[in-house]
Amino acid sequence: MKLFFLLFLFIFNFEIANSSSNVLFFLESAYKNNPKLNAERENLKSSQQNINISRSEFLPNISISGSVEGTTSSNRTNKSGANISDSSVNTETKKISVDQKIFQGFEGYNSLKKSELEFNKANYKLIAIEQETIYEAANAYYDFIYKTKSGLFNSENVGLFERQVESDSVRLQKGEITLTDLAQSESSLAGAKANLISAKTELLTAKTNFKKIIRLEAPKKINENFYLNIELPTNLTQALEISKNNNPKLIIAKLDFEISEKNVSIEKAQLSPSASINFSKSKNNDFNSTVDKADQESVKATVTWPILSGGKNYSSIKKSKFKRERSNLMLIDTENEIKTKTTNAWSIYQSASGVLKATKAQVKAAEIANEGITLEYDTGNTRTTIEVIQSRTLLLSAKIANAKAEKDFILSQFKLLSVLGNLRLENIKKS
Repeated sequence: MKLFFLLFLFIFNFEIANSSSNVLFFLESAYKNNPKLNAERENLKSSQQNINISRSEFLPNISISGSVEGTTSSNRTNKSGANISDSSVNTETKKISVDQKIFQGFEGYNSLKKSELEFNKANYKLIAIEQETIYEAANAYYDFIYKTKSGLFNSENVGLFERQVESDSVRLQKGEITLTDLAQSESSLAGAKANLISAKTELLTAKTNFKKIIRLEAPKKINENFYLNIELPTNLTQALEISKNNNPKLIIAKLDFEISEKNVSIEKAQLSPSASINFSKSKNNDFNSTVDKADQESVKATVTWPILSGGKNYSSIKKSKFKRERSNLMLIDTENEIKTKTTNAWSIYQSASGVLKATKAQVKAAEIANEGITLEYDTGNTRTTIEVIQSRTLLLSAKIANAKAEKDFILSQFKLLSVLGNLRLENIKKS
């Protein structure tokens, strides 16, 4: 039993360790715990109830009422001035009423369809915020990786310059270099330390942003192999077609236009006749010296046709038509905006891929150059101190540029997925 428990504990800790370095683990955390996203989920539930409210217009309204009234008359006299005995009347009334709308000029139908469209709009708003949250979480995660690498590179650079200063101090005593060479090394060391302080500050900011967005502490160790298998279109034409059909912002603009059309129909219904029917049944009991009872049943059909409301009806229709035209223009503008964003996202993705390849080659070349120049310098060749400093600076810049290119490339894929409307957790897989 003890062996089984230890084995279970080992497996559990292993899974936790692996999940803590997995980008999907942190994306899921943001997806589940982000307050803005959870607020939008509640808004979707609220919007669902509007459909039920609209459906209630087609159902009968049933009401029950009752009252008890007591009346006492005293100090009564007749016309001749003679006193009349006091009287007391207690009245009890019970009533049930059923109202059913028969026709409203299709106002109820259009209101129901409008509520369904508004629910769909709320759903796509939720999708849009889900995508925004996933992208922000990915940005926070990969920015943390980039800032961590930048800090490590700068720390290594400080170590290299510290060893160079020590080596140059010995070489100065031997007369192999001048005091100027040592001063250049010391100056470079001071600059490297300043860059390290700046890198540590940026890393601290990245950790704070990581916790704010993902709602978890940043991991102590990072997974270097953070590339993902993300399915993307093979060309711009395909990307434009996908975004045209899937982009949440564009779909919301289309729904806004459809909702504005329903508003026009609802306002037109205000000029149409309406019909309703009412059935009521009441029971009255009067308790006095002679108890009276009365039961009543009534059925009433009502037809109403508004003719003139001081021009309010017609102005409301015109107002709704103006809003419909506005929604149509906003839809056209959104279509152009999404087309532009898709083109830009595709271009950035292609560019980021090229930059990543270039920076990898840059790092490889800078490493070879720095290794050769440093070796020649240490063996007393003609290489100068300034050449060593320049080669190390170029190597540091190349490593940081490559780390940033890795971040930009993966985020360009997330951004393109977002514009396409496909940025969902199920579309992100580990490579």
